[in-house]
Amino acid sequence: MDFQDIIRQLVERIEKMKDSVLTEEATKTAFIMPFINALGYDVFNPTEVVPEFICDIGTKKGEKIDYAIMQDGKPVILIECKHCLQDLNLHDNQLLRYFTVSPAKFGVLTNGIIYRFYTDLEKENVMDEKPFLEVNLLELRDTQIEELRKFHKSYFDVGNIMNTASELKYTNELKRLIASELNNPTPEFVKFFARQVYSGQMKERAMEQFTGLMKRAASQWKNDLINERLKAALNNEVQVSAPATDASEPEPEQSEDGIVTTAEELQGFYIVKSILAQKVSLNRVVGRDTKSYFGILLDDNNRKPLCRLWFNRSNKYVGTFDAEKNETRHLINSLDEIYTLAEPICAAVDYYEGTTNGGE
Repeated sequence: MDFQDIIRQLVERIEKMKDSVLTEEATKTAFIMPFINALGYDVFNPTEVVPEFICDIGTKKGEKIDYAIMQDGKPVILIECKHCLQDLNLHDNQLLRYFTVSPAKFGVLTNGIIYRFYTDLEKENVMDEKPFLEVNLLELRDTQIEELRKFHKSYFDVGNIMNTASELKYTNELKRLIASELNNPTPEFVKFFARQVYSGQMKERAMEQFTGLMKRAASQWKNDLINERLKAALNNEVQVSAPATDASEPEPEQSEDGIVTTAEELQGFYIVKSILAQKVSLNRVVGRDTKSYFGILLDDNNRKPLCRLWFNRSNKYVGTFDAEKNETRHLINSLDEIYTLAEPICAAVDYYEGTTNGGE
């Protein structure tokens, strides 16, 4: 089985079992040991993986880290584990202490779902404050799988990983900074762009005006970018599905049970995914067509409806859901009007993720 398939299989395991894992030891057994195994290391071979590895710190003897992955008799990766529901921000200092007294070049802090990879880019033998790679297995991207592959026993090379660690770290920091500035621009950011289009003085009133304009411009730019990608994707689908000798519109796809999925429904589905792009990993947003409506679900779970597209009639409606899963149907005259329903669509994610009072 390919490495990517093994990781995807582990993700499915986590999704099914995460609510039943109640202790740190259970997290290790159910999630973390299978992850180490997925990296090609035998968790039952002490020459490859040592549990409760001793890291003496100064006068404190017998200090132990949960796992050490070994190479040529020396630790190369230290792994500190926490319960799957614990906040990792509360525990990175512990890994830092172990890292300092160990020859290992990489430290991993994990709760079995989120994995943070650290090294010593800023000061030799001192673990960086921020990880150069962070992977949430429940929001996994293909590019992250390729980064994880570098830690596989068959490919592990310290020099190779270090060459990309710096780029990864600072690229991720810049992405977070850009996202933060686009959503909540700082005065310096607003002034930088405003001065290129406005010749007046940047006094308080002008700053307020351009801060609002900056937010709207950023939002419109993101929507335009997403729409262009959606149009390209739809065009590609039409080109693939349409016969080479027929320039007419492609026929709607009909399944064996008589359900017809139209191009409009697919386009509506892509618009909803674009709305949720900044909210949740898009592989968790799943479309499921029925004879009456096109349903859009979180985690392909019927108990987690995000919205419904009622397009099989002359008037088109989009159904959104409140915290009690009561559906409200909104009449739309064009697919672009789905964007005006972004707030209730995004709120549905909050209900299911438990980030509002409506969460389960």
